[in-house]
Amino acid sequence: MKCKICGSDSQIVFETKILKKYEVKYFRCPTCEFVQTEDPYWLEEAYSSAISDLDLGSVNRAISNSTLVEGAILLGFNPKAKFIDWGGGYGILTRLMRDRGFDFYWRDLYCENLFAKQFVASSGNKYELLTAFEVFEHLVNPIDDIRAMKTWASNILFSTLLQPRNGEALEDWWYLTREHGQHVSLYSIESLRYLAKRFALHLQSDGTSIHLLSQEPISPLKFKAMTSGTRAARLIRKIARRRAKPRSLLMDDFRNVTGWNV
Repeated sequence: MKCKICGSDSQIVFETKILKKYEVKYFRCPTCEFVQTEDPYWLEEAYSSAISDLDLGSVNRAISNSTLVEGAILLGFNPKAKFIDWGGGYGILTRLMRDRGFDFYWRDLYCENLFAKQFVASSGNKYELLTAFEVFEHLVNPIDDIRAMKTWASNILFSTLLQPRNGEALEDWWYLTREHGQHVSLYSIESLRYLAKRFALHLQSDGTSIHLLSQEPISPLKFKAMTSGTRAARLIRKIARRRAKPRSLLMDDFRNVTGWNV
């Protein structure tokens, strides 16, 4: 099986049961270490619900991600620009980011937009930054999907958990999510480097789950200030927010949607 990232010949590394009934082969690339399943014929069943019933952290994740994205925008991008949340689910993150004062829009081909119905991304716009949280592991053809993302924005901030390096066997890794079978692409830092090179982008990563593909290089120190939870990083982000003074769009959005001037 050809690696979907670099095109090398991938080798089968294990089989495991998906959705409690399908024996599925997993292949690993010896060149970029990308892991992919065999052709995922079970996805229609896996996506009987766009967001798995087992995903209990979607609201909490959106709240924590809103803080992360704010830091990234304030320290690395134009806070006055437009932004897009790709694979935006119910629209929670889009709404939270607008509440924080950033002109965010939603895009998701598979999930109902509940909280940002008036703020659907338009293909006629170019966005400063695209966010894609817990999306990359779902991509059947990552190259095609990233190419599509780049038509909307030149910078991509995303999360996906990198393969374990702590001695845990890959076949025992919880992130395979056998129960819902939606994770079909599993990345290493090397496979992300291949993606960056393929699209002429610059990669920064925390080495675990948060990654940035950017048009312009961003130093490791700045990326750490954008994304880490250290006291120093939080202070830097707090100062940046005071300087930028983003104003919540909530009341403006309410007026635009309802026509009421309150």
